[in-house]
Amino acid sequence: MARATLIGFTAVAMWALLAMLTAASGTVPPFQLSAMTFAIGTLVGLAMRIVQPAPKGLRIPLQVWIVGIGGLFGYHFFYFTALRAAPAVEASLIAYLWPLLIVLGSALMPGERLRWFHIAGALLGLAGTALIVTKDSGVGFEAQYSFGYLMAAVCAVLWSAYSLLSRRFPAVPTSIVTWYCLATAILSLMCHLLLEDTVWPRGTTQWLAVLGLGLMPVGAAFYTWDYGVKHGNIQVLGAASYAAPLLSTLVLIAVGAAEPSGRILAACLAITGGAVLASKSMLFDRKARTAVTSAEAKEARP
Repeated sequence: MARATLIGFTAVAMWALLAMLTAASGTVPPFQLSAMTFAIGTLVGLAMRIVQPAPKGLRIPLQVWIVGIGGLFGYHFFYFTALRAAPAVEASLIAYLWPLLIVLGSALMPGERLRWFHIAGALLGLAGTALIVTKDSGVGFEAQYSFGYLMAAVCAVLWSAYSLLSRRFPAVPTSIVTWYCLATAILSLMCHLLLEDTVWPRGTTQWLAVLGLGLMPVGAAFYTWDYGVKHGNIQVLGAASYAAPLLSTLVLIAVGAAEPSGRILAACLAITGGAVLASKSMLFDRKARTAVTSAEAKEARP
């Protein structure tokens, strides 16, 4: 379980590159960028199938397809809609309720037990994320943006539901994400043709940024996240997901696109502390570590 949790966390690390690469991709419209990057993400999955072919004769239930495609495309559709209908700060903060919803929703999953430190860790992470997202602008929710706020809330619910429901199908191989990405690319292309004007990247740097998006935060990240939520500690992954905006900000600081501040330091302490607290049972509980080791040993036996 610990190994799967770490694999799942690599998705969070890759999502930290999302802001930088998106900014570097130029002025490509959101749905067009989604179509392009998810098409590349599909190629990532096809390449994985060459290395590790998918099981033959495996029947995938209809609800798996609904959950997968609805999660990937639905999240991005409603997120883009929210950004069009509400200020980015408030919309992003509402959308980033999904890690907390994952932690809370895990209590409803078979074999899971929600403890106080899972909730406290997730709330600390949310507080740290608020410091990152709001910056110095503050947050002011206004009734005229209610539709955008609602769309952002739908984002949070959709991604948390996708993550939690995926855990109910551990036998479904992660290679299925290939087809989720393909469907999302096609649906995004349809939205682009209906709602946007086409703007292509200009120059090598912008094209490389689009390629980087498709290979990592909008590509490999969805595969490692799928494996993590199916086989890892989902409460820890949920709380640790709040590290994404922090890591994203640190990346922007490293490349000179943002300035360090006391607010960033406070966010770092809150998010790191929350992740450690949520991981309490895995990091500090000897019995829990022994149980995890025994479970992993049983899984490894032929």
